[in-house]
Amino acid sequence: MDDSQALRLQVYMAKCGVGSRRHCEELISQRRVMVNNRVVDQMGVKVTPEDIVQVDGETIELVDKVYYIALNKPRGYVCTNYDPNEERYARDLIMIRDQNLLFNVGRLDKDSNGLILFSNDGDFANKVTHPRNEIEKEYVVHLDRKADVEDLKKALKGLYIDLPQPYRIKSYSFIPQRKDYIRVVLTEGKNREIRKIFSFLGYEVKGLTRVRIGCIELGSLQPGEFRNLSKKEIEGLLAGKNSLDERKKFGAALKRERELKRRQSDGNSN
Repeated sequence: MDDSQALRLQVYMAKCGVGSRRHCEELISQRRVMVNNRVVDQMGVKVTPEDIVQVDGETIELVDKVYYIALNKPRGYVCTNYDPNEERYARDLIMIRDQNLLFNVGRLDKDSNGLILFSNDGDFANKVTHPRNEIEKEYVVHLDRKADVEDLKKALKGLYIDLPQPYRIKSYSFIPQRKDYIRVVLTEGKNREIRKIFSFLGYEVKGLTRVRIGCIELGSLQPGEFRNLSKKEIEGLLAGKNSLDERKKFGAALKRERELKRRQSDGNSN
């Protein structure tokens, strides 16, 4: 096979459904990847489908079908695909034939619930999770008391807690009639960011639900339920549609698309 069809190892791994490119690079640096029975720990290696690539001793291959799935993760489930100390995995709730190919796009910690995306498309995962794309994540946060506006202003400005980089929220809004609930929007998504911010400010987070990723909303999905993303949803997410106005316009377009499909289906049944 000619060199024009060769791919960088981490790109090849991502296209095999191993994970995002960044995750694949971590696996390579950890010496967990072999090419033609030799351990590879450098990023410049190129491979073709004729090469034998193994991750943790298991051979991987390019996949033909790609999946883009939204799941309402219940509290108590983890998003990693394997942890010897855990028993309940979010991926196991997605009952499809190729479940083993899926990996979570971004994170949602065990004690939180709500919207999490799964895919086997590494390029998609990389674009959605890369900080430079600033895709919004919106949460409903249940606190032990009403948040003080001055504290929220500090969170907007940025708080130095346990990293050289600040923890920061992009925006917030109060939920009418619920003084102890607040909506918070992030674009970075550091590990347990919201919990760390409010804990640092002296609050207890009693509940945390993610309700939106970019233009994808949790909507009516019940805990444990999942659905496939539509083509328009995928395109909208990759295009960086984030703002409320964009979501309203996008939601209207999606509603028209669903109505058209319903009419076509009704016509075919007749």
